[in-house]
Amino acid sequence: MLAALAVLTAVLLAFHRLVPNAPGHLGSLLESFLPWSGLVIVVLLGLALLRRSALALVALLLPVAAWTYLFGGLLLPGAEPEAHDLVVVQHNVSDENTDPAGTARALADAEPDLIALEELVPAALPVYETTLAPRYRYHAVMGTVGLWSKHPLTDVQKVDIKPAGITEPWSRGLRAVVDTPHREIAVYVVHLPSVRVQVSGLASSWRDESGGLLGKALAADTSHTVILLGDLNGTVDDRGLAPLTSQLNVSARGFAFSYPAAFPLARIDQIMARSATVGRMRTLAPTASDHLPVIAGITLG
Repeated sequence: MLAALAVLTAVLLAFHRLVPNAPGHLGSLLESFLPWSGLVIVVLLGLALLRRSALALVALLLPVAAWTYLFGGLLLPGAEPEAHDLVVVQHNVSDENTDPAGTARALADAEPDLIALEELVPAALPVYETTLAPRYRYHAVMGTVGLWSKHPLTDVQKVDIKPAGITEPWSRGLRAVVDTPHREIAVYVVHLPSVRVQVSGLASSWRDESGGLLGKALAADTSHTVILLGDLNGTVDDRGLAPLTSQLNVSARGFAFSYPAAFPLARIDQIMARSATVGRMRTLAPTASDHLPVIAGITLG
């Protein structure tokens, strides 16, 4: 039985794309927590050693190889953000944040070139603007998302990623051109709809629809270099984000689990790029949000 479970784990790792997404977006649910399959391997290894089962130990080589192929590279060291052309921070600051000033100072202390924020509520927005202004002269806000930059911003536009089923006012996307010392870059800041884990599976239809709209906007963008920052409410392995991950590069170093802050289980705060390389991702110290900030260096290609 242990050997069979080991083989099954290896099959799920190697062929997770073949798991059907209906009903209940089960494929997306599996992919959201795929890195945690490593714990299953550890448990099976302990049981195999306890039972002294040579067959189970040999079978465990299959899931170990599959997990290493998928995620082993994330454990390798990478260059620190200071070695890159740009440093960017992404953070969902939470609409219930009780210390927006402290959150803003913590993000600015990391000295990034760009700071992307989501869940900006009207009461807290002036605090972020005032606190970040001394070090970030340029900023743009659309609805509940905002971008702060050390470099000039131009051509700020709203990006419409609102699902058809949402009828109330809802604005969670912006695009701006950042005039960096290297070249102009199109930067998107977005917040895709939330997902919920239910008995029936993963409720992610609105998230997937919004991601599809964003994917179309990115495909139509003629800018040479594009950076996407946002709370995407999904991991880079989740097929629901395929409209984005099929077009953009993601980090090959660092797990940087960002949610929930109290016990991070997944990285749903993402930094992606086109015609640029995203360096090792890591999390910053907790703020008064239920997300952890993530930071990465960008090397322009």
